[in-house]
Amino acid sequence: MIIAKKELEAFRKAQMSTPHGTLGMHPAKVKGKPGLVVRAFVSDAKSCEVVDIENEALICYPMERLSEDGFFEGFIEGSDEVFEYRLRVETSDLEIRQFYDPYSFLPTMGESDLYLFNEGNEHRIFEKLGSRPRLVDGVPGVSFAVWAPNATSVSVVGSFNNWDGRYHPMRILGSSGVWELFIPGLRVGEMYKYELVGKGGGLFLKTDPYGAYFEAPPNNATIVYDHGKYEWGDKEWLGERQSRQALDKPMSVYEVHLGSWKRRWEEDNRPLTYEELAKELAEYILERGFTHIELMPVAEHPYDGSWGYQVTGYFAPTQRFGTPDDFKAFIDYMHQRGIGVIVDWVPAHFPRDTFALATFDGTHLYEHEDPRLGAHQDWGTLIFNYGRHEVRCFLVSNALAWLEYFHIDGLRVDAVASMLYLDYSREEGEWIPNKYGGNENLEAIAFIKEANNLVHKYHPGVLMIAEESTSFAGVTKSTEEGGLGFDLKWNMGWMHDNLLYFEKDPIHRKYHQGNLTFGMLYQYAENFIMVFSHDEVTHGKKSMLLKMGAGSIAEKSQTLRALYGHMWAYPGKKLLFMGSEFGQSEEWNYAGSLQWHLFKYKDHSGISDLIRDLNKLYRSEPALAETDFDSNSFRWVACWDSEASVISYSRTAPDGHNMVLVVAHFTPIERTNYRIGLPRPGFWREILNTNSSFYGGSNSGNGSGLASEADPFDELPQSAEFTLPPCSTMIFKLEG
Repeated sequence: MIIAKKELEAFRKAQMSTPHGTLGMHPAKVKGKPGLVVRAFVSDAKSCEVVDIENEALICYPMERLSEDGFFEGFIEGSDEVFEYRLRVETSDLEIRQFYDPYSFLPTMGESDLYLFNEGNEHRIFEKLGSRPRLVDGVPGVSFAVWAPNATSVSVVGSFNNWDGRYHPMRILGSSGVWELFIPGLRVGEMYKYELVGKGGGLFLKTDPYGAYFEAPPNNATIVYDHGKYEWGDKEWLGERQSRQALDKPMSVYEVHLGSWKRRWEEDNRPLTYEELAKELAEYILERGFTHIELMPVAEHPYDGSWGYQVTGYFAPTQRFGTPDDFKAFIDYMHQRGIGVIVDWVPAHFPRDTFALATFDGTHLYEHEDPRLGAHQDWGTLIFNYGRHEVRCFLVSNALAWLEYFHIDGLRVDAVASMLYLDYSREEGEWIPNKYGGNENLEAIAFIKEANNLVHKYHPGVLMIAEESTSFAGVTKSTEEGGLGFDLKWNMGWMHDNLLYFEKDPIHRKYHQGNLTFGMLYQYAENFIMVFSHDEVTHGKKSMLLKMGAGSIAEKSQTLRALYGHMWAYPGKKLLFMGSEFGQSEEWNYAGSLQWHLFKYKDHSGISDLIRDLNKLYRSEPALAETDFDSNSFRWVACWDSEASVISYSRTAPDGHNMVLVVAHFTPIERTNYRIGLPRPGFWREILNTNSSFYGGSNSGNGSGLASEADPFDELPQSAEFTLPPCSTMIFKLEG
C-alpha cells in the first residue's frame, strides 16, 4: 500500500478537499523506482484495472483493493508520463463496466470565471455553476460546480453512486470557494444533490442553487438538464419587443396563478400542464384583449401555500406543470400569438428549508448571520446578503437567466419596499442603521440598480417592474438620474385609496371624494401600473365584486363595472388579477379553480364583456394608449361635486387633436340635466358606457352622444347637460 493510512481514512469518511491530488493517475516513485500511481474509489467493485486506451493492445494494469468499500490502488512501473486511460471494474454481480475516471480531467472552470464571480461581475455565472452536460476532451458527461467556501469537503451524490458521498468528492478551486467535478458518462435526467461537511463536522445534504430542474417534493433532488435542445419560434416577437413594450404603447396585464386558473375537475381536480395552459390561456387572453400575462412566481418552491413566493430553485421553472422545455414552449406559444409574458421575481428573501439555500455550507452564506439584518419578520424567511459579491452575482445572473433561457419579457420584482429599508416591519432595536445612520439598505439599493442596468444592457426592451408600496423617490427614474432604474411601478396608493372609496356604502362616498382625486397629486412622479392584484382578493379581504359597498350582486356588479371603467380611462398601464375580470364572488383559493360557472350569469359575464371592450378601446384610442405618462394629456374637468359623487376629466392624444372625456358617477340614482364643462366645441360621441345593457346595466345614458353648447362651465368655454346613469363611467370622444 502506497497511500498513507490517514489519507485513506479521510477518503473513506468523505473528508477530503483535494481528491484530485490523490485519486486518478500521478507520477510517483516507489522504492526509488519511477512510475505512475493510480487510485480509484469505486462502489460495488470486486476488482478494478487500469486500461491503457492509447495502446492498440489495450494493456490492462491490475489494482489492489485496499478497503471493502472500494478503494483501489495500483503502481505502473516504468514511464512516469500520464496517459489516457479508463477504469475496468467487475461488480459483485459479475457485471463488467469500463469508464473514464472522473479524476483524470482538468477543471471545467477557468481562473477568469472564478475571479469575476468572486468579484461579483460574472453576469453569466448561470452557465458555469450548477450541472452542465458537456464534452470534455471528447468525452461526454456532466460537470458540477457549487460555491461553498466554508465547507471542508463537498461530494456529488445521486442514484449513480447510491447517494454515498465517499465516491464522488469534489475539488475546491483555489481560494474561490467553488468546488468542481466532471463525471464522465452521466446523462441528462440524472438526479443529484450535494453532500457537504461543515467546519464543525456537520453533514448537509443540499439541492443545487443553480439547478435547472427539480424532483417534486418532498425529495427535492436536482435533475441534470440541457437547456440547449429547445428550438424557439418567436424570432418575430423578439425583434419587435422593444417597440411593442415602449412606454407609449398600451399595456394591459392579466395576472395569473398557473395552478389555480383552471383545473380538470374530472381528473382529480388536477391543474393544467404548461402545454394545456398555453392553448387555453392564450385564447382567453386574446378574446379579452389583454396585451400581457403576468405569472405569479413559477420558480421552484416546495410549498403550494406560499403561492411561489418562497423559492428554493431560483433557476428552475416548477416541475408542477411540466419540464423546463415545456415552459419554454408555453412562452413561445404566447409570443407567437402576440402576448407578452412577465414573471414575478423574488430576490428579496428565501425560505428556511434546510435542503436549500439556508446555512448552505454550515454558515450563513446567502443570508446575514445577524437576524436584525437577515431574518424577515413578516414571512419567517431569510434576507439575502446583498453586500456579498457572490450572492449579488447569484441574483443578477438569475434575472438574466430567465430572460436568456426562457425569453421572458419582463420581471416584476416582488417586495421591493422590504429590500429598500433596513427597518421594514421592524420595531426600534430590531434593526441596524447603515453606515450613515439611516434606514436605507444601501447594499440592496446598489444591487437593484445593478440588476436593472444589466437587464436593460443585455436585453433592451425587457421591462423591470417594481412592486413597491412606499413613497421612495425615483423608483422609475434611470440610475444616471439617481433613480433605481425600474421601467414601471405598481401604484399601490391609487389601489388602496380607490378600494377604500368603493367599499363604502354609496350614501357615505361623498365624505371620501378625496380618495378619488388624491392620487393625481403624484400620478406623474413615477411610471405607474394601476393594479388590482392577487393580494387584494385573499386573506379575508373579499373578492373584487364583494368589496363593492352595500347592495345586491347586481348592484355590486354595476359598481365594479364603474370602477373598472374609471381605471381603464385613468392614466397608467393596467393590471387585473384572474377572476376579477368576471367578478368572481369567492376569494381566490390557490388550491382550487376560478368560478367559471358564473359566466352563465349576466352580472358576471357582463363584467367580462366590459373588460374586453375596455381593452379594445384602450389599445385603439391614442388619447388613452399613448399618454399614460404624459402629464400634459390629463386635465380635471370637475372633481368638486362630492355630494353627487361625480368626477370628470379629459385625456388628450400626443397630436393635440384626439381627445376623450371621462364622466364617472358613483351613487345608485340617475341624475339628469347634469351640466359638465367641455374643453372644446363639437359633438362628443359616447363610445363606452358601463351601464350599457350589453354589460348588464339599465342602458340609461346619452344615446349616441351630445353636442356642446357655448355656455361656459367648470371654467371651460363649452358645456352640455348629461344624463348620469347610476354607478357608471362613461367615455366620450370629440368628433370633428
